[in-house]
Amino acid sequence: MTRLLVLSMLDAKPMSGYDIQQALRMTDAERWGGVLIGSIYHALKKLEKDGYIAIDKVEQTGHRQKFTYRITEEGKEHLKELIREALTSSSVQYPSSLYAGISFFDKLSVDEARQALEKQQVTLENEYRSVQAGWREKKAAMEDNIPPMVQLVFDNMFATIRQQQDFVEQALAYLEQTDQ
Repeated sequence: MTRLLVLSMLDAKPMSGYDIQQALRMTDAERWGGVLIGSIYHALKKLEKDGYIAIDKVEQTGHRQKFTYRITEEGKEHLKELIREALTSSSVQYPSSLYAGISFFDKLSVDEARQALEKQQVTLENEYRSVQAGWREKKAAMEDNIPPMVQLVFDNMFATIRQQQDFVEQALAYLEQTDQ
């Protein structure tokens, strides 16, 4: 995923590693893209070694050099390949640790299970708020001119969180029934 995001950004315009990090941080790519922001420089080195990007220019800033990278023709083809792979690979992610906990909840007291699920509710609510904040920032940055596919991504993120919230609510309701 990191390679896809880096190449996509360089396809838009030449950028430095720092600029790429800041743009990904601003869009909260760690949350939705599973990208570790700190891995950008490693990805840049690998992409350059593989011939997918090249140094566009070098600037001297104090005692450091700032490299600006651009995508190569090979990089543009590789980007298309990465996009095809991303669109065809399975994207279904199950909350496996939650499912495992639910499967064996009876090893806990009803009160312990309830408390744990209530913590899960708080976690999901915080996640929803974080995505909402990201959505507001995205809308402001794009001056409310959101492309339809970006809107679709955010709608799906909200729906996924709501679905998990509903699941936890149902589990809590079940616990209430078993406690009586």
